[in-house]
Amino acid sequence: MTRTPSPRSQLLVHPLSYVREQRSWTQQDLVDVIARRLNTAARREKAWRWERWGVVPDEDSQVALADELGVDRQTVKALGWPHWLPTGPAISASAPWTVDGAVALLDDTAGPAVLDRRGFLIMHAGLAAAIAERWLATEPPKINAALEGGRVDTDLLDCFEQRLPALRRMDASLGGGSVRSLVDAELRLVTDLLRHSSYSEVAGNRLLVVAAELGRIAGWASFDAGFHAAAERYWFAALHAAHSAADRAAGANILKCMSLQRVDTERPTEALRLAHAARAGAKDAPARVRAMLTTRLARTHAVLGESVACERRLAEADTEMSRADDEASPAWASYFDHAEYSAQVAACYLLLQRHHASDYWLQQTLALQPAERSRDRATYLIWRADSVLNLGDVEQACSLVAQAAPDVVATRSVRNHRRLLDIHGRLVAHRHPAAGELDERVRSLLT
Repeated sequence: MTRTPSPRSQLLVHPLSYVREQRSWTQQDLVDVIARRLNTAARREKAWRWERWGVVPDEDSQVALADELGVDRQTVKALGWPHWLPTGPAISASAPWTVDGAVALLDDTAGPAVLDRRGFLIMHAGLAAAIAERWLATEPPKINAALEGGRVDTDLLDCFEQRLPALRRMDASLGGGSVRSLVDAELRLVTDLLRHSSYSEVAGNRLLVVAAELGRIAGWASFDAGFHAAAERYWFAALHAAHSAADRAAGANILKCMSLQRVDTERPTEALRLAHAARAGAKDAPARVRAMLTTRLARTHAVLGESVACERRLAEADTEMSRADDEASPAWASYFDHAEYSAQVAACYLLLQRHHASDYWLQQTLALQPAERSRDRATYLIWRADSVLNLGDVEQACSLVAQAAPDVVATRSVRNHRRLLDIHGRLVAHRHPAAGELDERVRSLLT
C-alpha cells in the first residue's frame, strides 16, 4: 500500500489529507482500510467528499478508521469529526512570554514552518483568542544585552529594516505563494542573530521588532497561499517577538491577521475576540493603526450579522481615519491608505448585503488602488462583481471578473483563486451571453 510521497508544494486541505499523506495512502487506500474492517464496499468518492465537501463520515466509518489509527473511541466521541484525527505537531499556549521564550519559538518556527503543508487550523477553537487575551494582560519583559558572539552593528540592523518594505511589496504584487520561502529565509537569519550574536539592549529590541514583522509577513503569505497551520505558527512566534520588544501596535497587527484567518475558516466568534483584543492592545497607537484595527472589528461584526455594532465601529474608524494623515505611523501601516480603508468598509457592507453601499465604496477603492497591488486589485474587482451581480447587472459583473482574472492567475494566491472560481460559477449559472464569453476566457487562463 506504500505510495510515492506527494510533492512538497501540495496543500493538505483537510486533517484527513494529512493522515493519508503520513501513511502514503491514496483515497482508495483509505476507503479500503475502512471497508475491510466493516466488510462493506470501498468507494473512493466517499474519501473525496470527506476531504473536499465537508461531508462527515458515519459513526461506523469513523470508529473503523480510529481503530486503524490507534485512536481510542472515547476520543472520537469527545472531540468529534475531524478534530479527533491525529494531525501532527500542535501549538502550545504554555510558551513563556519572555525574551528567551520568544527566541526559542522563532527558532522552532523559522525553517520548519515553511515546509508545513497543512491547509487547516491546528489551534483548537478558542486557543488563539485565549493567547490574545493573555498577551493583552502580560507586561513586556526586559531585554538584556547579549554579550557572546559576533557583534550586530547599526548598519546591519538598518539593512534588515530597509528590506521589509520590499518584502511587503513583493507579497502584494506576487502573492503569498511566491514570497513565503524568501521571507522565511530572512526570518531564519534574524533568528540566528538573536540566538548567537552579541548586541546591546537597543539592538536586541530592533532585532525582535524585525523578527516580529518578518513572522507576520511570513504568516500572511502562508495564509494567502492556503497553508493555515504555517500561518498560525508564524503568527504565534511573531506575537511573542512583538511582545518581547514591547511593540503593542505590532502585536495588535498580528492579532488582526489571525482574526481574518478565523473569519475565513468559519470561526467568527473567535475572530471577534481576537479583533477586540487587538484594538484594546493598541489603544495608544497612531490613528491610522486604530482605524485599521477598528475596521477589522467592524468586519467581524458584519460576519456575525451584527449590523448596528458594525455601523458603530465604522463610524469610529471614519473619525480615526480622518486624523491618519496628521500622525506618524509605523511603516507596516502605510498600506492602510484611503484605498484600503474604502475596501474594508465595502467588505462590511458586502457581508451585510447592502450592495449599493458596497458598490459605492468599491468604486472608491478601485479608483485609488496603487497599480503595484495587483493581488488586492483582483480581490476588489471580484468583490465589486459580487455587488453588481446582486444588483442584477450580470454583464458588468462579467466585465469586472474578466479584468480580475489575469491578476488572479499571475499571483500565487489561493484565496483569490477560490474567489475567482466561486464568482465564475455563479455567473455561468445565469446563462447570459457575457457569462459564456467569460467562461471561455477563465477556462483558457486556468488551463
